[in-house]
Amino acid sequence: MPGSKSNLMSLHEDVINDTSDLSEMKISDEKGSVEKRTMTLIEKNGYSDSVYINAAKIFQGIHTEKCKERILVRYGDDSVFPMLTFKDEYSQYVSYELAFSALKYQDLLEEILLDSCVYPCQSIPDELTSLLVVMFYDLQDRKFQARDIFGEEEPVAEVRKIERYLHSFKTKLAATLARWRIKHNALSIEYILPETIRKQEQRASALPLCVWINTFKISLQDVFSDLKKKGFSRVESVSDFDCYTYCMDQHCHDVLFFPPALKEQLLNSDLFADCKLLLQDKSRSLAVHSAQALLNTGDDIIVAHVGSHLTIAHLSALTVHTMSRIFVCGVKSSSEADELRNLFNHMGCKNIQLLHEDFTEIAPTDPRLQEAKIILLLPQCSGLGVGNPIDFILHEHRDAGLLRDLFQGSVPEDKLSILAERQLKELMHAMKFNKVQAIVYCTCSVYPEENELVVKKALESGVEGNKVQPYRLIPPVFSTCSNSESSTETFFKMEPSEISGSCFLAVLGREKDSAENVPVKDILARAAAKGLLGGIVLEKSNEEAKNQRVTQATQRGRKTTGGGAEARTAGFLHHQPVPNVEAEVSVCKAQAKNVNRTNGCVQPRKTIDPAAGRAPPRARKHTPHLSPVAKAHERQTRPRKAGAERKRLVLKPVEIVLPPGITPYGRSQRNKPRTSALRCVRGWTGRMFPAPLSKAVRPAGLSSPRPRL
Repeated sequence: MPGSKSNLMSLHEDVINDTSDLSEMKISDEKGSVEKRTMTLIEKNGYSDSVYINAAKIFQGIHTEKCKERILVRYGDDSVFPMLTFKDEYSQYVSYELAFSALKYQDLLEEILLDSCVYPCQSIPDELTSLLVVMFYDLQDRKFQARDIFGEEEPVAEVRKIERYLHSFKTKLAATLARWRIKHNALSIEYILPETIRKQEQRASALPLCVWINTFKISLQDVFSDLKKKGFSRVESVSDFDCYTYCMDQHCHDVLFFPPALKEQLLNSDLFADCKLLLQDKSRSLAVHSAQALLNTGDDIIVAHVGSHLTIAHLSALTVHTMSRIFVCGVKSSSEADELRNLFNHMGCKNIQLLHEDFTEIAPTDPRLQEAKIILLLPQCSGLGVGNPIDFILHEHRDAGLLRDLFQGSVPEDKLSILAERQLKELMHAMKFNKVQAIVYCTCSVYPEENELVVKKALESGVEGNKVQPYRLIPPVFSTCSNSESSTETFFKMEPSEISGSCFLAVLGREKDSAENVPVKDILARAAAKGLLGGIVLEKSNEEAKNQRVTQATQRGRKTTGGGAEARTAGFLHHQPVPNVEAEVSVCKAQAKNVNRTNGCVQPRKTIDPAAGRAPPRARKHTPHLSPVAKAHERQTRPRKAGAERKRLVLKPVEIVLPPGITPYGRSQRNKPRTSALRCVRGWTGRMFPAPLSKAVRPAGLSSPRPRL
C-alpha cells in the first residue's frame, strides 16, 4: 500500500523532528529567580564498537531486576562480554553515560521493543539483550540516523549484528515511539522520568564546573593571566556567570568555578592537557584544605583510602612547603602502585608514600606512621548527594551500582547499614593512633546514618583509652573562609543545590590538657607517676603525717618506693591547690630539672632564696608554637582562660631533710643550720622522709646557705 507507506515515512520524519532535545532549561537558583542556561548541542554520530560493548557490560550489572510475574525481557548473564577495557578517559566516560541512560529509560525501551515486535528474536540470545537495549537507546538518541563507522578500530561481530538488526526495524521502532509519545502527551522521552530524577538531571547539567589549580605546574597569578588572555573575565559569584566568566570559591583559595556550557572547551584547552587545572568535586577540596589547616611543619598525614588520585595530588600540592609526608593506604597491586607513581610524577607530586595494607590492617604503633598527626578519612559512602555521578564514579573508582541507587532515589537499608558499620569501624580505628592529633571525616552522603550518627557513636565509644586526651568536635578551618575564625559550628554541611553537590565534613581534635577539663590532682599524680617530681618530698599537714605513720605501721617490713611518693603527692594536693595547669606542670618540670643524677649522685643546683626580694618563678606561656588543633581549641576556650591566667598561686619552697645518722657528712655538719637544698648523698639509696614540722618552716628573713660539696 503506497499510501500507507508514505504516511508511515511522514510519521517517521515527524518522530525524528519531535524527539530532539531541548536546547534550554529553566532552573531556579537559590534566590528564587529563574535564569536560562543555554546548553551547547553536540551532533551525535555514534560511538566505537568497544564503547557499546563496555556500556552493555555496565548496564548488565546495574539494570533493574523485576519480579518473575513481570519479566518480559530476559537479560541472561554477562559471560558473553569480556572484561572492561577502555582506550582512554573519553571512551570510559561515554560508556558509563550510555549505560546510565539505558538504565533511566529501561522501562520505555523494553515497552517499545515489545510493542514493535522487535523483541523477542530467535537470532538474538538473551546474553545480547543488554547490548540490544543500549544500542537502541543510542539509535533513537541519534534520531535513527546511521552512525559513523570508525575504520581504525577492529569491528566487534556482536555489535555489527545488533546494529544491522535494529536498522532493519528502525521505521517500525520510530512509529512505536511516536505513538507512545502521543498517548502519554510527552514532548520528549525525558518527561517520562520521575520528577525527582528529572530535577536531579537538570541540576547536574547546570552545576558549575569546579576545578582546582595545580600549583606544582603553575601559580595562581599565571592562571588568572592565562584566562584573561583567553577572553575570560572574573566575576564575584556563580549567579553572575555569563559566557566566558569564572569566579573564585569562597572557602578554598585555589578552587575556581566555570559555567557548565564550557566543559568541552575547557577540557580540550592546554591548561587541562598539562594538568594545570583539574576537574573535581568541591567536597574533596574542602576535605584536603581542612586537613592542611591542621598541619605543622614536619607533621605527616595518613590518607585512609586511595579513593581519588586527584584528591591525593591536591593534598600534596598544599603540603609541599610544610615538609610533610603523605601516607596513602590500600594500594593493593604493584601495577596500581606503578600507575599512581607515574601519575603523581607527571603532576609534580614528590611527598607521597604508598602503603599496600588496608587502613584498618595497619597497627596504631606502626613505626612508619609515628610522625603522623592528621588522618584524612574519606570512606566509601552511598554518594547520593554527588552532583555528577559519572565523574564521581570514575574519579573515586566506585562501583557502578551507585547509578542504580541514584535512579531509584534511595539506598536499600541493608546496604546503608553495611556502609555505616564500615565507616564507624574505620573512624574508631583512626582514633586509636595515640600520636594523631586530629581526624578529618568527609562524605558525600545525605543520610545522617553515615554522617552525624557515625561521628557521635565514635566519640561515645572511648576507643582512644585513658592514656591520651579524648577527641572532641572542632570547627573546620578553610583557607579563604572569612568567618572560619569565629565559627562555632561542629559540622560543615552542604546540601545538594543548583550550584553544588552534597558534602558533610567533621573534624575531630584532641582536647587540650588544660585546667578547665583536667583536675589538678590528676596532673600532679600523672607527673609523679612519670618521675617529673624527681623524688622530691612534699610538705604535709599534721593530720596527714599521722595518717601516714599509721599506714607505715601496718605496712612495716614492706618496701615502698613508688607508692610512698604517690601517697605524699595526694596529701600535698589536699592542701596545695594549683588552679593553673600550665604553671603546675612547669614547676614540676623545673624541680625535676634541678636534680641531675650522675653515677648515683644527686647534684644540687643553686636554690631560690625566698627572702632575696625576687618574685617566685612563674610558668612561661609558650604561645609562639601552638599547633593548629590547639589554636582551634584556643578560640573556643579563650574567655575562660583569661580568668585562669589572672589567678596564680605562689608555691611554697620545698625542704628535703635526710634521715639522721646516715648522711656521710657526720658530726661536722651537725651544728650547722639546716638548709632547704638537697643534700649530696653518695652511694645511699634509702628513702627520703619529711622533716619534723617544728623545724621544717623557717623564718622568712633567714637565708639558706649553699651546701658545700
